[in-house]
Amino acid sequence: MLQTALHFSHTLLKEVIAEGDSVVDATMGNGNDTAFLAQLVGSTGNVYAFDVQEQAVINTAKKLADVNLSEHVQLFHQGHETIDTAIDKDILIKAAIFNLGYLPKSDKTIITTPNTTKQALDALLPRLTTKGRIVLVVYYGHAGGEAELTLVQDYCQTLPQESYSVLTYQFINQRNNPPILFCIEKK
Repeated sequence: MLQTALHFSHTLLKEVIAEGDSVVDATMGNGNDTAFLAQLVGSTGNVYAFDVQEQAVINTAKKLADVNLSEHVQLFHQGHETIDTAIDKDILIKAAIFNLGYLPKSDKTIITTPNTTKQALDALLPRLTTKGRIVLVVYYGHAGGEAELTLVQDYCQTLPQESYSVLTYQFINQRNNPPILFCIEKK
């Protein structure tokens, strides 16, 4: 059975993340990816998770506490465009995940934007380790979503193939704008 974009994103991350790695959840949302990443990096790794919404930080902190994974996770109540200044420049990142769009079951007017996403990608790429991956799951069926999808597609298509491999994964026969997954791997 084909995996959903969400499940495939986790498969792509599991393939490269090991205990002790440093990783980023660029859009922590309800904390599902943050907890997943914390399990993968273990007690010697670090997770840096970002979100502009206070409720996302609260939900994530609770989820991490409930499963005893709060240690080695730093929650930032700020947008992913601040990755460049929030994470020490000498820290190498093994993987990052973005779920672009809005926080499910919350204010649908608070969305990720092409500008902030580009800033985050620009900050992450130079810090990405060899064989490291950035996974972007783009939900685009809302106002502003198409512009962000275009930014991600254009950004990924212009990455030099000598340095990066880029994969896209999507279901093309589903209704209601199913998410599109992009995976950038540094060679």
